[in-house]
Amino acid sequence: MSQPNNPLHGIKLIDMLEFLVEKYGFEALGYQVNINCFKKDPSIKSSLKFLRRTPWAREKVEQLYLQSIDR
Repeated sequence: MSQPNNPLHGIKLIDMLEFLVEKYGFEALGYQVNINCFKKDPSIKSSLKFLRRTPWAREKVEQLYLQSIDR
């Protein structure tokens, strides 16, 4: 199904997270999105697990991703 008005359509959470970690690093991500999975013993795996279970945190990460990509 086509979703022309959804800028996140077709972008996986892991791809967003890897992009943000490469661009900012976990420490800076912890300041921008105040969640412990970025602050205490951060890893892609633990962050994915948390973000999949926590809609409000995922929404913040998605918003940061949209603000961070070069348009």
